Formats: sequence, structure tokens, C-alpha cells
Amino acid sequence: SAEEELSRVMPVIERLAGVLSVPISIDTTKAIVARHALEDGAEIVNDISAMRFDDQMTRVVADHGVPVVLMHMKGTPRTMQEGDLSYRSLMGEITGFFEERLEAAVSGGIDEEQIVIDPGIGFGKTTADNVAILRNLRELKTLGRPILVGPSRKRFIGQVTGQEHADERLEGTAASVAAAILSGAHIIRVHDVEFMKRVSLIADEIAQ
Repeated sequence: SAEEELSRVMPVIERLAGVLSVPISIDTTKAIVARHALEDGAEIVNDISAMRFDDQMTRVVADHGVPVVLMHMKGTPRTMQEGDLSYRSLMGEITGFFEERLEAAVSGGIDEEQIVIDPGIGFGKTTADNVAILRNLRELKTLGRPILVGPSRKRFIGQVTGQEHADERLEGTAASVAAAILSGAHIIRVHDVEFMKRVSLIADEIAQ
């Protein structure tokens, strides 16, 4: 519930907002949570529904003039890995989804320059799909927006390497991070920040 989300995240934001020198991102699909977080120090909204689950989210983001991350996902978090996960054209469908969501965001008053897109590794995709996204990520550059990728510790890495537990997937995550950067990612979301920063520095040098 929104109340539960607020009780969990607001004390953290309030504690960190005056201490950190980096922007705080609020990860939510609920407009009321985003609004309270932004009012108390968050500076970015990350919405895995691409602002589809709450029709007030676009207004909140537009009113505050903050960056927003729009992610592609089939279904909902409860259903995204169930049923038919097939795509007629994986990258084509993801691109089309973002074209529609970008238009909706801009029509709702959000500055297009404030929008980041995330193809949603692990959200309503098979292992083959996730690998294909990393391989063909550059195709999303036609949208003209920064690309964020979050492969860190994801299940598809374990399915490829045989590592059942998420905290064992460091090497697989490193390989995925490097592949994402070499394929055109601008932003990487990770758990093991210091380690993946070093991976990113090398991948950035190669990608130049």
C-alpha cells in the first residue's frame, strides 16, 4: 500500500537528503509516494510502470520538473514472469512501447530532456530476451533518450552461470554491465557499486 511504502522510504530519504551529494531516486509507481519523496529531498522518480499504474504520476513529475525513468515491463510485478512471455519482435515492441510512453509523458507536461528509458531487464522477459536486449541495446538510441540498464544479480545471470543465489552473481553482473555499456547504455543500476564502477571505467574506455 502507499502507506506502507511511505513508512519505509520516507525516514530514509529524510535522513539522507541533507547528507548525500548525489541525487536520491524514489522507486515507486504511486504518485502520492513520489510527491512526498520529492518534497522531502528526492530528485528523480523511477517508475517501473512507465507511469501507467497511477494516472496522477505524470502530473507529479511535471509539477516538480524532475527527471523520470520509464521502464518497459509486461504485466505487473506479480504477473510479469507468468503466461506468454513471447515477443513477435522484442526490440521492436520495446521501442514502440517507449515511443507511446514518451509521447504521453511530453503531452502531460514533462520535458523530454528529463526522461530516461529502461528496457526492463528481467521484467517480463526470458533469459534469451534479456541477453538479446544487451546484445541489441543500441537500437534504442533511435529514441534519443539516455538508456538505463539494471542487470545486477538478475535471475537470467544465474540461469546462464548456474548460480542459484543472487549474491553469487558478481562476475555475471560484471560481464552484463560491460556488455550494456559497450552496447550503448548511459546509466547502470547496480548493487556492488565500488566493484562495478571499476568495471564501468574499463568498459567506458573501450566504448569511446
